Amino acid sequence: MLNDSRFRDLIFETYALMGIALCVLIIYFLSGCAVRIEKPAPPPAPPPPVVKPAPLPTPAPPAPAPGITVPPEVPKPPVPPLVPKPRGPLVRLPSERVPLFADDMDLASLDAAIEKSLQFYSRTVGNGAFPMDDSLVTVQDLRESLIAILEILRSDAPGEAKQALIAETFDVYQSTGLDGKNNVLYTGYFEPILEGSLKKTARFRYPLYRAPGDAVRVNLGKFGEKYANEQLVGRVKNGELIPYYKRGEIEDMGSLAGRDLEIAWVDDRTNLFFLHIQGSGKIRLPNGELLQIGYAMKNGHPYRSVGRHLLETGRIQPQNGSHRAIKKYLREHPEELSGILNHNESYVFFRVVEQGPVGSIGEILTPGRSIATDAAVFPRGALAFMRARRPVFDKEGNVTAWIPFTRFVVSQDAGGAIKGAGRVDLFCGTGDEAEMLAGSLAERGALYFLVKKRPYGQAAK
Repeated sequence: MLNDSRFRDLIFETYALMGIALCVLIIYFLSGCAVRIEKPAPPPAPPPPVVKPAPLPTPAPPAPAPGITVPPEVPKPPVPPLVPKPRGPLVRLPSERVPLFADDMDLASLDAAIEKSLQFYSRTVGNGAFPMDDSLVTVQDLRESLIAILEILRSDAPGEAKQALIAETFDVYQSTGLDGKNNVLYTGYFEPILEGSLKKTARFRYPLYRAPGDAVRVNLGKFGEKYANEQLVGRVKNGELIPYYKRGEIEDMGSLAGRDLEIAWVDDRTNLFFLHIQGSGKIRLPNGELLQIGYAMKNGHPYRSVGRHLLETGRIQPQNGSHRAIKKYLREHPEELSGILNHNESYVFFRVVEQGPVGSIGEILTPGRSIATDAAVFPRGALAFMRARRPVFDKEGNVTAWIPFTRFVVSQDAGGAIKGAGRVDLFCGTGDEAEMLAGSLAERGALYFLVKKRPYGQAAK
């Protein structure tokens, strides 16, 4: 049996050991909460390799049911290529392509020509619009354009200022020409003076005829839109419309003789032929009086060039294909005259006019300023600007050089051979000098039309 002191010592030792153990536990716990040791994360596992699935076999088309015929597969038609929109006869130019408007003639002649177009517009009924590129141009627009150009040219502004004013005032449209590349073929025509008489004599035996009453004009446009702007001339025989007499039938067979259709007689068949080509002229009578002759109508047969015919048959050479050379050949070969002239079956009938020459707008033409164009392509009476070359002659009438020229002109006439956007005929005047110029002019150049700009929103589209 333990005594009391020893018992007390054992109890004390036991509590001391328990206290030490408790302190150790507390210290361990506290140290574990204060410092956390992180193990590094293991590297991610590589993704599994991608395996593309094998393509599924294309299922075979189902077999047709018995008794049913499956038509063969029709291949799809190829996609047609894009076709560019064709260019119209007139294209509006950007400002950087507007030409320099230098004029080689006097202002008085332009003033006279413009006055004739203004008179024509004053008689024009209606307010129809003419297509020019992406715009529609009215008669009022064309009239205001003529007035505006005269105001600018009459002003006291210096040349450069006038050029700037023209560029600011007008839209400029260029003709796309013969082949869509802006090339325009310029030729010339003139008013011949023939020697003649109001009575037939031994010298004056070649007649000029007025339009016969049995020549019937048929406007085919009235029979359908596909015939628009087409016309026939014929005569009625046994209730049927047949072509009218050809040149050879009239001149060599006398188809119109004895019908009191003669206006006058002239002394030269070759000159008479070229009067037909020009469409108007003057007849100098024995007393010196000049009889003014104007175009009335044609017989309806197409125009065929005698000059081209002589070239194609080898009668003249290309370097000698001028108007002067053609007349020379015809005079030197009278035995061939009928056959050559009759190659052109077209025949012109005339009328007596008080003044002339009169253009297709019913006004007198101005030499060097009036041009003949195709009215189906270009607006009649309109202001234009031309650029080409003209010949220089020596005293004998031979061409010695070609020089460039530019000028304002007005579209006031038409011609049987003047068709499309690539043909222009310049009226050169009256007499021998005009004949030399007109007979030599066959040059490619450029043609522009000028229309006064309208306020924004007023342009007809």
